[in-house]
Amino acid sequence: MSIVIHPDPLPYDAALARRPLSAIDLVVIHCTELPDLGMARVWGEQVRYADGTGNSGHYYIDRDGSIHEYASPDRVAHHVRGYNPRSVGIELVNRGRYPDWLDSRHQQMSESYPPAQLAALRELLLELQRRLPGLTHIAGHEKLDTATVAATDDPSIQVFRKRDPGPCFPWAEVLHGLSLQVLTIPTST
Repeated sequence: MSIVIHPDPLPYDAALARRPLSAIDLVVIHCTELPDLGMARVWGEQVRYADGTGNSGHYYIDRDGSIHEYASPDRVAHHVRGYNPRSVGIELVNRGRYPDWLDSRHQQMSESYPPAQLAALRELLLELQRRLPGLTHIAGHEKLDTATVAATDDPSIQVFRKRDPGPCFPWAEVLHGLSLQVLTIPTST
């Protein structure tokens, strides 16, 4: 069975820095923390940088399992601090903490990932392993961006900026049979 990826480049895709596909050794799993794909698209199209680009993953997977390519993998997308040049970002449509992302009273992420979405993710990961011979590692956004910020409801409380893909993401199920290794992040002592 061949995978279907719907090309849907963001308006600024060509403005993103180019890189050789051989530079990619990491895939980062995100959740949109938005209610639907349409809102994720609007969010991704927002220009946030002087070069005319914004924040976006490379691939978006809707709850029904449809896969959309918003940024070409040979472009450096802005999806995770410090790891963009070496990584591909995959966004899973999921509410996460929406709309109270940084409210200390609403940090629970309880939406599960539907089977169709997880099956599509596994297919995409297998396809990326075929296309990108240097791809060896995988990580969740929450493991790479561990910064905290003041909570919007109480600035004396610190909350994590990023918690995705969150506690409902079934890592063991997704990684079963794949050759990707979870990226080990050195801890400072």
